Amino acid sequence: MNNKRIVVALGRNAFGETFPEQQTNVKKAACAIADLVEAKYQVVITHSNGPQVGMIQTAMTEFARLNPDDRTVAPMSVCGAMSEGYIGYDLQNAIREELLNRGIYKTVSTIITQVRVDPFDIAFSEPSKIIGRYMTKEEAEAEEEKGNYVTEEEPGKFRRIIASPMPIDIYEIDAVKALLDADQIVIAAGGGGIPVLQQGSHLKGASAIIEKDYTAAKLAELVDAETLLFLTAYDKLTIGKGTPEEKSFDNVTASDLHGYIKAGHFPAKTTFPKVDASIRFVTADSSRKAVISNLDKAKLSLAGKSGTTITA
Repeated sequence: MNNKRIVVALGRNAFGETFPEQQTNVKKAACAIADLVEAKYQVVITHSNGPQVGMIQTAMTEFARLNPDDRTVAPMSVCGAMSEGYIGYDLQNAIREELLNRGIYKTVSTIITQVRVDPFDIAFSEPSKIIGRYMTKEEAEAEEEKGNYVTEEEPGKFRRIIASPMPIDIYEIDAVKALLDADQIVIAAGGGGIPVLQQGSHLKGASAIIEKDYTAAKLAELVDAETLLFLTAYDKLTIGKGTPEEKSFDNVTASDLHGYIKAGHFPAKTTFPKVDASIRFVTADSSRKAVISNLDKAKLSLAGKSGTTITA
């Protein structure tokens, strides 16, 4: 176990909703990462790709629709790869610049990362990940005719939903480790990584988006990190928010979190994946810890002065 090796998972608030917002927001994320590098941590970064992957998928679909004779819709796995590339490009350059401004000379590398998923994962028959723009009823029916899943989010407003399977393994993990051993900063498995199905020697892209929090935990496990750090828009894990029973946690055990989950806390689409991934990570090895904290307080949270620390 390398107690100075850490996996940092950046939430969607780290990038914003548009290209200009991303250009601005990555600088804020870069400052948080640079603080950790200054503190002598070996850092692996993973990140959200929502809404970016949805925008890419929408753009590629519209392009194919406008050019039906010679263009086809890009597979979801390709859209995920594109999002890994362009988010990684912005993020690695922002981190590099921030480090140089502090007199720190380290290479920052982005790895396009493929993550193995199980073709029999129940997620493929029960899709839950919402992507893309709103559609009319007619457009939604056309998607269903193609075999895609659609949900009605609001009356008359439909969106596509796809599978969100669990990560099993990361194919490029040896490259991640080699770069870490060479004292580089690594960005990997953006957006949960590209989901692939192993078919002999061939890797087939899956029409899915892996929940990035679970991939972050898998990445931390495979690089032998002691700490998994989720950087979010809120300071601490909180239950009963806005009620007389509101409670925030400085420290909490995995077993206690199980109890809170059974009691109905932690929304499935927001906080739950981070909590569940944290539980899985720390219970597999009692020397590990997971931390959930505000992006602005990354360094403080690792010192136990902010955020929520989760242990076995």
